[in-house]
Amino acid sequence: MLRRDSFRLPRHPASVGLARHRVRDHLADWGHGPDDPALHDAVLLVSELATNVVRHGPLLEREFEVAVTALSDGSCLIEVSDEGRTEPRLRLVTEWDETGRGLRLVEHVAAAWGVWSRGRHGKTVWALVLTEA
Repeated sequence: MLRRDSFRLPRHPASVGLARHRVRDHLADWGHGPDDPALHDAVLLVSELATNVVRHGPLLEREFEVAVTALSDGSCLIEVSDEGRTEPRLRLVTEWDETGRGLRLVEHVAAAWGVWSRGRHGKTVWALVLTEA
């Protein structure tokens, strides 16, 4: 069985916490317990991806979209979409840089991640979280 939910949030720093809360609640409703590593990883990933939209998204964009899909095997797909066309890239950072590590975190936590172009409507950054066997 596949269960998906999507929602739009204002492009505002407070929306990052709202995105975490909504994803946690949806996954809990779909059977992920509070100690489930997949739930914690999905919440962490949505936090990083939503933060990227809030910090780096198009200045005139008012909202962004978050989608979470729970797959039948217990894994989940996180998607964060905005109207920006610039694809996020892994950055080289020094120990003194205060930002720029988010996608490295995504790369290490997610089983896979990437970017889907939505043409003139922007992009979707996605991350897949697998359950532990």
